[in-house]
Amino acid sequence: MSIVVRPSEDAGKYLATDQLVWFGEVTDDDAEHLRLGLPEDQRFVVDLPDGPDDLHSGIYGVRPMSMSLPGGSVVPVAGLTWVGVHPDARRRGVLAAMIRDHLDRTRAAGTAISVLHASEAAIYGRFGYGNAVLTHQVDLGRGTTFTAPHLEDEVAGVTTHLHDMAAPGIAERMRACQLASAPHFPGTVVGSPDYVSLLGHEAPEQLRDKEPRRVLIARRAGADVGFVGLRRQHKWDNARPAGTVVVGTFFGDPAARLALARRVVELDLMGTSRLESIGLDDPLLAWIGGHRSTGDLKTWDSTWVRLVDLEAAWALRSYEADCDVVVEVADRHVPGNAGRWRLTASAGRGTASPAGSPAGTPADVTLDIGVLGAGYLGHGIGALLRAGLVAEHRAGAYAELARAMRTLVAPEPSIGF
Repeated sequence: MSIVVRPSEDAGKYLATDQLVWFGEVTDDDAEHLRLGLPEDQRFVVDLPDGPDDLHSGIYGVRPMSMSLPGGSVVPVAGLTWVGVHPDARRRGVLAAMIRDHLDRTRAAGTAISVLHASEAAIYGRFGYGNAVLTHQVDLGRGTTFTAPHLEDEVAGVTTHLHDMAAPGIAERMRACQLASAPHFPGTVVGSPDYVSLLGHEAPEQLRDKEPRRVLIARRAGADVGFVGLRRQHKWDNARPAGTVVVGTFFGDPAARLALARRVVELDLMGTSRLESIGLDDPLLAWIGGHRSTGDLKTWDSTWVRLVDLEAAWALRSYEADCDVVVEVADRHVPGNAGRWRLTASAGRGTASPAGSPAGTPADVTLDIGVLGAGYLGHGIGALLRAGLVAEHRAGAYAELARAMRTLVAPEPSIGF
């Protein structure tokens, strides 16, 4: 059966389909969440001939976003989101059709990279996405000590200020901080102004017994240099305050982050600071003395990366080691990526060029496009050879490729979208 994916023409039907798929509480404010950061021309639907009349068989959306890459460039990316298949339309190819449609549209628009946060980690690898960033959730006790002797002079010049995230002008200040710090922290994803304003947009129904989102902004010499979002949760144990402050992604240079971290572990009436988005090489882990100094630590996936145009994407980032490797790339969903490529990196710059048909230059390595997506932001992919997910035909070729793609520190996790 041919499945047609087309632009949405009915925002109400699109939203109602999403509400069924995700089965959360429906609020009067959901339409505003749809409007913010998800342009009308970036909403797409599937209607099967025997599908429901009142809802779509499938939906997806794309947020226009930017992402920082190794080397400091900040490039447009397609933020895949609002993906859902009606329960009656499962196992009929709807999701596959929508993903292929998304990849075709993204490539035709000249965007080389698609990114997402996976609701279920097993889904997107089969469509060529690679898990490019891991993140930690870290629990710290009140009054945790952070030790960074060579940052203290810088930290002394930083002040922190608490604001309501929904207050006028705050979203603009947050986004300006993201854009300023992004080139120094590869993997940072920055949304459109509407999307950033959505972070502080909460309906009364969503706030039952909750504090509105707050933001701590770090300032130096009269200018914003970083921020972190947070929300406090009340709790009392044996007549003593034991609340939890839930803290989002930190933005800013290391000194600004240190000042913000020290502030969040000293908030009144709190017993625990739950930091929900700490990168694998985040300096915070060194400041507290390592992973075992946390009260609790959990690890999961953050950003997934899909190279939609391998040739264009390879040249966008920089490389910390040289390589010259011929790679046989498998890509079932983007035929333009499939085949033999010569991937080179020299003096930090990369080039991808076609290496001919199977009768041409022999391949040094065979891999799926998702492997290159997993390593694209600098996360280590060397172990995939040992895991049997990569085939090496020239000894040492895959190590050469993996070293070139890896960065000195692991990439940053991103805010969920």
